[in-house]
Amino acid sequence: MIARLSLAILVFCARSGGAEPRLYEIDPQHLTLGFLVDHVGFAKVFGRFREAEGRFTFDEATGEISNVRVVVKTASVDTTVEPRDRHLRSADFLNAGKFPEMVFESMGTTKLEDRKGELRGRLTLVGVTRSLVLSVTWNKSATSPLPGKPYVAGMSARGSFRRSEFGMSYGVADALVGDDVELLLELEAHRR
Repeated sequence: MIARLSLAILVFCARSGGAEPRLYEIDPQHLTLGFLVDHVGFAKVFGRFREAEGRFTFDEATGEISNVRVVVKTASVDTTVEPRDRHLRSADFLNAGKFPEMVFESMGTTKLEDRKGELRGRLTLVGVTRSLVLSVTWNKSATSPLPGKPYVAGMSARGSFRRSEFGMSYGVADALVGDDVELLLELEAHRR
């Protein structure tokens, strides 16, 4: 009887201890924040932002993720074509001089079921804030084999929004540049 009770207490404590939400900071060296936008109907242009940072709270035991905040430097946009990148930084698109940051912040807590879930939040871009839903996949959590051996959570996310909802109308009416922007996010984050 005492052995069973002791075992039950140990199991409960192990579950309680493992169910602790922890802060994770996104590793900027292992962050890909990309986008795809239609170009005159011929093909989609792929671009990315080279500078971003962020953090979130994650409970590995329950699969709950919250307090997500990702800040992106809009001037870091990169499509590998400098004249196009200059145009994207201009007032026609990102207006990076006036709005140097794009920010995503989650609302509430998302529970990942079978490592997947819908993360609801707000995207602030060119001074306008709109709702944005990201489909999130928790890929893996483990101690990294890399130097320093940090504990890492790896996540993937996908989403989309319309540029026109943020007041970016350049090229929409004449279908030169697509209105829909597909977002691709791949990240590794270190547990603190």
